[in-house]
Amino acid sequence: MQEMEEYESFLDRALSQIPDIKVMDSRFVIPEPRLFYEGRTSVLENFETIVDYINRDRNHLMTYLLRELGTAGKIEGLRAIFQGRFLRESIGAIIKSYVEEFVICSECGRPDTHLTKSDRVLMLKCDACGAHRPVKKRAAGS
Repeated sequence: MQEMEEYESFLDRALSQIPDIKVMDSRFVIPEPRLFYEGRTSVLENFETIVDYINRDRNHLMTYLLRELGTAGKIEGLRAIFQGRFLRESIGAIIKSYVEEFVICSECGRPDTHLTKSDRVLMLKCDACGAHRPVKKRAAGS
């Protein structure tokens, strides 16, 4: 009888340490970038909507976009402005690659993740399955 109570207490303690599963009923679809041009600049009109949807820091996404596009830019209100003319498809592809690298869990494929720093390594931690992995450092492009 004593062993059964001890087993149940261990079981309760283990169950309390399992992360809560956050379930999204709808399919994870990134909003299409809405782009327009002002002279020689490209304006991503729904930048803040995309940031809110993928649940990431706006400066982190902006830094990634600027590096991949190889241009300068800034965040102005709810939109992002890039120096140069870029196609909606190319910005959409870059946002998709960002989501694959920094949002989607590699174990369960769910977007219920967050970024943490362990020592000096950026880690992607999944709230759905509990998996965690380091985010790869990107090599400088040629």
